[in-house]
Amino acid sequence: MKLKVYTKDGSSFTEEEFENIPQFEGEKGLVALKETLVAYQANARQGNASTLDYGHVSGTCRKPFKQKGGGRSRHGTTKSPIHRGGAVVFGPKPRDWSKKINRRVKALAFSRALFDRCADNSICVIEQFEASEPKTKIVSSMLGKIKPEGKVLLIDDVFEDKFVLAGRNIARVNFCETNSLSAMELVRFDNIIVSRKGLDTVIARANKD
Repeated sequence: MKLKVYTKDGSSFTEEEFENIPQFEGEKGLVALKETLVAYQANARQGNASTLDYGHVSGTCRKPFKQKGGGRSRHGTTKSPIHRGGAVVFGPKPRDWSKKINRRVKALAFSRALFDRCADNSICVIEQFEASEPKTKIVSSMLGKIKPEGKVLLIDDVFEDKFVLAGRNIARVNFCETNSLSAMELVRFDNIIVSRKGLDTVIARANKD
């Protein structure tokens, strides 16, 4: 599969063939990818939403007014759900939303996500992320030549401190190291730039299982 490989400053590129990128036919791996993404999102939920039911609302159980003769509907207590400040019917309670992802399913989803992003030319390769000094304009200039618009995910094994200092003030830039990269990051961002060394690590990870 061919990918664009840019120079350090993004001024020029060549197309190179990367043979070890996982290949998929048809819909293989799509179900695993969907289940994995749902699990990632579910595991991020706190699940601490809580409402008070009838037995937990504070207040008196005395009738607010007499049963008959007032020209109003009958009410046994102000804690009723139809009163302001009363109970909530079938409201949420704290719960655990987490889902378990099998290792092989997660690995298949990662490989499928990598293949899809490479197939639609969303991933670009750069020789190396480098900044001679921690100046934002250096990274901004490089990104303007490669991906001038939209949010960008930068992937590398380890980022140099100068490069991180130079790019962290750019709102549309996100950093991710290869050891924490997941299928979620691969599908979330429309624009992905990975270093050559980082891509080798990612491909090795995808072919491991």
